[in-house]
Amino acid sequence: MDDQKKVLTTGDVARLCSVAPRTVSKWFDSGELRGYRIPGSKDRRIPVAQLVRFMRANGMPLNGLDAGDQRILVLDADRDFAELLQAALVAEGRYDVFVCTTALEAGAAAAESKPHAVIVDISLTDVTPESMTQFFRSNADLEATALIGISTGLSETEGHALLELGFAGFLAKPFDVGALIRLIDRVTSPAASHAAV
Repeated sequence: MDDQKKVLTTGDVARLCSVAPRTVSKWFDSGELRGYRIPGSKDRRIPVAQLVRFMRANGMPLNGLDAGDQRILVLDADRDFAELLQAALVAEGRYDVFVCTTALEAGAAAAESKPHAVIVDISLTDVTPESMTQFFRSNADLEATALIGISTGLSETEGHALLELGFAGFLAKPFDVGALIRLIDRVTSPAASHAAV
């Protein structure tokens, strides 16, 4: 989809959601899908951001429609923790977040989603920080992905060792989600440099 197109017609939405335009009109008229009508006509317009929220709320695949959102991959063996993190980031309204509990899952998800950042628990038993950096830096599609290491009781010394390996930042668990968001924004910005909180 054209990045410049920020507002969609019911026909556009119908194609993206694989439904009939009449179904989109029902969503709109019931208030489930927010948008506006063109003054002086019955034509409906739906901002891309509203469609993305609607699709997420209803568990629909975004099909590459990320409205400029940043794609974040969370790799943590503790699925409950990973899903809490996912919910907190998605609530910000500008992240598309994928959760994996094994390195194998994460490799496949990264290849498909091409995340802007990967938040990885470095205490995982099936992957080392070295192999993580090697995997991402040896793949042309993923070499720009920022790696953020997290772990319970992660020390400054251990964190700086991660930076030496090529990680973009690190945080010790437990951490404030706001601190993570600031770190993500810093390490994924065009002028990013190594960062830690």
